[in-house]
Amino acid sequence: MTRSPVLFRVDADPVTGYGSFHRCQVFAAALQRRRRTAWFLSNIDPNHLVMGLKKSGNEWIAQSFEPGSVEDAENTIAMARAKGCPAVIVDLPAAETAYFEALDKAGLLVICIDHRSRAKFPKGVVINPLAGPSRVDYAHHSKTQLLLGERYALVRPELRRARPLRAQEPQSAFRIMVALGDHDRTRQTLSVVKTLLACNRLAKIDVAVRNWHPDLKELEELAAENTDRLGIAVESAEVGHRIIRCHMAITSADHWSLEFATVGVPQLILVQDEEYWPCARRLEEEGVATILGSAETVSPNTIKGAVADLLANPQERQSMTRIGRNLVDSRGPDRLVLALEVMLQPWIKSSEESLAA
Repeated sequence: MTRSPVLFRVDADPVTGYGSFHRCQVFAAALQRRRRTAWFLSNIDPNHLVMGLKKSGNEWIAQSFEPGSVEDAENTIAMARAKGCPAVIVDLPAAETAYFEALDKAGLLVICIDHRSRAKFPKGVVINPLAGPSRVDYAHHSKTQLLLGERYALVRPELRRARPLRAQEPQSAFRIMVALGDHDRTRQTLSVVKTLLACNRLAKIDVAVRNWHPDLKELEELAAENTDRLGIAVESAEVGHRIIRCHMAITSADHWSLEFATVGVPQLILVQDEEYWPCARRLEEEGVATILGSAETVSPNTIKGAVADLLANPQERQSMTRIGRNLVDSRGPDRLVLALEVMLQPWIKSSEESLAA
């Protein structure tokens, strides 16, 4: 059976960041299991990301208009109609209310992935795949469907597969992973790694970064000098393999934090952007993580002290592991696909009636 494709409007570049792009890829992978093709209307930099996108079975259309502009909206509508996409999934920080209204008036099912609650959304679907902000923070149409929180966390397939492998904390020398997200906006990874190398109780430090990270070369040189203690993981499959072996992680309260929670890894959070504070606070309130503070103001001594305290408290680590696994069950992509299928039925029926007429 042929199913209509879905259009993703999302960008990936040094200015916008890469977190939105990668979580849309997770959503697209789940849609493929329902035999729906995903078209990405995106400005992508660096270009090699396009190869990975197509290798995953997705299609790509280059987008050159300013994100969230009138021209962007008009082009998005035209591309959706040209490709036969009844639904547009938008994950753009710059998109405002007028942008969503234009897509809605064009007769498209508008699905907004947003963890910032900055716009008023038309009828359609709003998805927040993080643990915060909550429902009361969103302004929306009375018919808008809100899918918010950890139940809809976009967990990558490789981490979902790693979940049963880490049913309990590994009994080995202490390992920690530094994973400050797809973008690492404040470039804290290198400084955090140098701080951790001074912690003698840590036998191994793993660093999860993307291959476009500006400090990757320096990290690799540092790893060459500390071959026994420091390792770099760039590919997603390699990240998943190392996650199941670590005792704790330093994250930044983005979607990576919820992925670590689903595997059951205790976390220390360095918040790199104001928009991630609601998620960070929720994870700390639930007992999944401990907030160290803003990444730009936390001192090396604070990081070392927090790591030492958590290493000395196995009961706390076990509690974080249990709560994290219970909080995020890794089935978020399946729930989102099911919601999309349900919401698409009126659009599909209307289209069939139009063709019959």
